[in-house]
Amino acid sequence: MPKNCDATPIKMELKQYLNLIAQDILRLTEAIDHEGECHLSEFEKIGDSYKKAESLAASFYLQCYLSAFTMNYEALSITIQDLMNRRHGALIVIQRNDSLEGMIHSGIPIGATVTFSLLEAIFYPGNPLHDGAILIHNDIIVSAANVLPLSSQIVGDQKLGTRHRAALGLTERSDAVVLVVSEETGRASFAYKGTLHPVSGLESLDEIEI
Repeated sequence: MPKNCDATPIKMELKQYLNLIAQDILRLTEAIDHEGECHLSEFEKIGDSYKKAESLAASFYLQCYLSAFTMNYEALSITIQDLMNRRHGALIVIQRNDSLEGMIHSGIPIGATVTFSLLEAIFYPGNPLHDGAILIHNDIIVSAANVLPLSSQIVGDQKLGTRHRAALGLTERSDAVVLVVSEETGRASFAYKGTLHPVSGLESLDEIEI
């Protein structure tokens, strides 16, 4: 788990969801022995609860990680979840200690505080700014439509798309964190130290030294 993570409320809510799911499974296990009864609705209920818990867990771990770098991690977390649901592609650079001058081909200056509505507008399909990366530093969206250096990495047996190669390329050269949402799959991931981590697998963040 990332150090200095302050996400206790969402953690408690996640535990409550998991406890409720466990109770529902136990009741269903006992009810299965009752012949002549159909329990498909109970399976559906458990499935819905699991999806909510999974979404909450993703938000929890993403929030924990982002809180180490920006005070506006909640807006970023909500944005990522929304972009995933809509399958809107996105590339978000969070600058840390290393200067990114000379690594990024600057795009359009923004100079506005990070908010969900602004991020959503920038990455809305058809917006002239949505294809490039936005740069966030000190909780300010510095610029949009930035071009990042591309990595030549191949993950597994598949070649990466441009957004993922750009995320890896910048994090191979700096300590920045880059969030990526694929418009093809709706999946989100982040790059750090030249490695991609899927949002759905953020439990592995306790292996990352910040």
